[in-house]
Amino acid sequence: MWTIGEIKNQGKVAFRANYWRCVLVAFILSILTAGSASSSANNNSGDTSSVTNAFEALTAPEQLALGGLFLGVFSVAFIIGILIHIFLRNPLQVGCYRFFKANVQQPGAELGILKEGFSDFGHIFVTLLLRDIFLFLWFCLFLIPGIIKCYSYRMVPYIIKDNPELSATEVITKSREMMNGNKWRAFLLDLSFIGWIILGVITVGLVYVLWTAPYMSSTDAALYLELSKEQ
Repeated sequence: MWTIGEIKNQGKVAFRANYWRCVLVAFILSILTAGSASSSANNNSGDTSSVTNAFEALTAPEQLALGGLFLGVFSVAFIIGILIHIFLRNPLQVGCYRFFKANVQQPGAELGILKEGFSDFGHIFVTLLLRDIFLFLWFCLFLIPGIIKCYSYRMVPYIIKDNPELSATEVITKSREMMNGNKWRAFLLDLSFIGWIILGVITVGLVYVLWTAPYMSSTDAALYLELSKEQ
């Protein structure tokens, strides 16, 4: 039975043994994950009262035309974001997870491992798209079920490359089986990094980029390897 201390130590040892590569890979993964959230936040800034007053000064046809323009721009941006997520972030996520797994197994992993996320692209595309759809539906039910399922599907990016013979649904099922009885402890494992996350916020992301993110990613890979041995 794994313990939080043992898993974190495995992740830290692997991370420190290949420091700069781990930092770079974790940074790439963080940028892709946070990109859509930051762009939407930036779009909400500005003087909304002046915009509202200007809009109300328009005639009804002009308001309708402007509203249609805004809706069209938003729709295009949303679709582009979805496409980037599906065709770039998802396979790159698999490659990053593959890198951290290889580095825990044998510190000194090369950056070339990242391109493995784009091999067998069709299988990765279907599997991670199905995972994302399932997560979206679970989050529609409320926040807590969605978070629980995030932990259930946590190992999908690892399993898909280690078990290429499995179908998309079998990969997701295997992840659920691996996380059965481990979701709460995985949550506590994540919670144990709260100090480093807060320090990252205080330092405007510096500590997060140079330590917290690669440390957490390495620890997550160590957790996957431990759960694989238990199975």
